[in-house]
Amino acid sequence: MIKEATKRTEKERIRIKKAIKRHKKEVYTPVVPDMQMGFVHNNVDCIGCRACEIACKDKNGLNAGPRFRRVQYVEGGTYPKVFAYKVNVSCNHCAEPACLPTCPTGAIFKRKKDGVVDIDSTLCIGCRRCEAACPYGAPQYDPIDNIVKKCNLCVDELDVGRDPYCVAACMMRVLDAGPIDLLRKNLYSTKAVSKFDTKNVVKQVKNFADPALTNPSIVFVASRHGKVNK
Repeated sequence: MIKEATKRTEKERIRIKKAIKRHKKEVYTPVVPDMQMGFVHNNVDCIGCRACEIACKDKNGLNAGPRFRRVQYVEGGTYPKVFAYKVNVSCNHCAEPACLPTCPTGAIFKRKKDGVVDIDSTLCIGCRRCEAACPYGAPQYDPIDNIVKKCNLCVDELDVGRDPYCVAACMMRVLDAGPIDLLRKNLYSTKAVSKFDTKNVVKQVKNFADPALTNPSIVFVASRHGKVNK
């Protein structure tokens, strides 16, 4: 059953039709932000408590099903040589987001000031094209509200100088957000990366889609078992 809030009024339907017509005439030009925000996650020290997942669902009032942030358990090896580590991902607020140009209404946009990729839910028609285009599974369809939703890096918190809810909830301080250029160069002060980890900060880990596809704004402190050999 679709919630009352998602039942379009005639005025809203007209607005969406105008948005689609306008969007068809536009030539997609990637936004180059003044500063690109991104995430860092320490795959080694993460204990997989999923406090970040719960904080995100609570903050965004998500129904059962959609999870903007996802903690993935990776295990392997043969006894006695076994290993385990966690990979924690949400939307990567890519430099070249695959989701954005696929949206027929222009509901998906990238903020100029910090590079956050967000969705205007009033324009989303639930076509799920963005969901199919994203190589990281960030856009997620909510069948109850009949629209697609995703992480927006808690822009309301960022705008007042606070951390995203997932970062604030991390008890091990292995998840953080900051300017991605500084995170990649180990120039951003964060507890997620210790002085012993600086050589292990990478753009990609095993089972993570090739960063060359969209240039995602995330880095990892990789487990030695999760490193990608190039």
